[in-house]
Amino acid sequence: MESKDLKFEEVNEGFDIKEAIDEAKRCLNCKNPLCVQGCPIEHDIPGWIHQLSMGNMGGAMSIINEKSNLPAVCGRVCPHEKQCEGHCILNKKGKGVRVGKLERFIADFDSEMNLIREKLAPKTRGKVAIIGSGPAGLTVAGDLARDGFNVVIYESEPELGGVLMYGIPEYRLPKEVVRREIRKIEGLGVTNITNTIVGQNITVDEMFSQQNFDAIFIGSGTAKPKTLTLPGSTLRGVIQSSYFLRMVSLYNNNSVGRNEVPMRAGDVVGVIGCGNVAMDSARTAIRMGAKEVYIIYYKTIEYMTALQTEYNEAVEEGVSFLWETDTKEFIGERGKLKAIKAMTPEGEKVIPMNRILLAIGSQPANRIVSTTLGIGVDEKGYVITKERPYGMTTRKGVFAGGDVVHTPQTVVIAMREAKLVAAGIAQFVDAKKLLEE
Repeated sequence: MESKDLKFEEVNEGFDIKEAIDEAKRCLNCKNPLCVQGCPIEHDIPGWIHQLSMGNMGGAMSIINEKSNLPAVCGRVCPHEKQCEGHCILNKKGKGVRVGKLERFIADFDSEMNLIREKLAPKTRGKVAIIGSGPAGLTVAGDLARDGFNVVIYESEPELGGVLMYGIPEYRLPKEVVRREIRKIEGLGVTNITNTIVGQNITVDEMFSQQNFDAIFIGSGTAKPKTLTLPGSTLRGVIQSSYFLRMVSLYNNNSVGRNEVPMRAGDVVGVIGCGNVAMDSARTAIRMGAKEVYIIYYKTIEYMTALQTEYNEAVEEGVSFLWETDTKEFIGERGKLKAIKAMTPEGEKVIPMNRILLAIGSQPANRIVSTTLGIGVDEKGYVITKERPYGMTTRKGVFAGGDVVHTPQTVVIAMREAKLVAAGIAQFVDAKKLLEE
């Protein structure tokens, strides 16, 4: 397989205004809309599509804003085929309404035309800190700012966005789109402090005692990738896919040079894992000039966790798949990876490759928990939270949500949880203020 000359420009194109309105007119405005049932955040999909069908972009955007702070992101990276679009009644004829592309169109139109922003509530209800600015942190920040809270985001990276900025490749989610969504959230009156590691530069206890926060939300995600403890796993050339994706993102951003990206043109690359991160890593490796790219998975295709569309696009771009291939050893020469030894349906094989990307999931880092008294975690390190007030940890006033509470999920599932936690934080702070009075 020869590498194709693929670029990092966005792969899937959006609608123009006529295409969007024509597509919106196809919506049947069902009495019991299945698309809403399929949406984790229960968007009023027929409502905003109807506004769009009449050319009322501002009205459509207002309805979207009631449920989502990141529509331009969700319109691009949500698993629509499993959610809203997959549930659409017109799917029975194979002609489901393209909800994702319509959401993306409205969000992009809103940004490009700089439509009039909503009136903001005065920031008098309380002061809340958000740790981490991925989908969960941004959702809580946006919801609370709209509801009259003074919100401050703490982010360890130089830019906000978390996995949206450093984990999802440019060709799926252009970074300018993420920045645009973040600017809208900042426009709600949210402030941010970047390059600040909570647990190192400042602790949760100091946030309460020195900064007078009423509540703190931990949305720091799963910063620690899982690893394979196989013979040879410390060889040069065996790396984490999350590190690879982050360095490519920084390279595309002109923040680091090409030599900082841990892959050379002409490499033969194996990606271990078969979720969406594995697909992202494989397709990114091709774009960075890999000669051959293999996804190595110990099960059959039926057990693949990646979306079918992601798989189809990977195949189209030249990624090969080694099914029922269980890696047993990394083989090196002078400290550098040369091949893998694996069990395959034909027996044990040695397969030459000089770069392995591990995409087998991640787990929460414990830096915040270990520097804060009273935050309970389960045996896997995930933060334990309560139902009332929703999302509060075992430490009063400290809440958590997103991937730090559950095993890593999609952007929209992190958002769904975050919306519930934002409501829990509002309840808690209101009650606290009442008692203080």
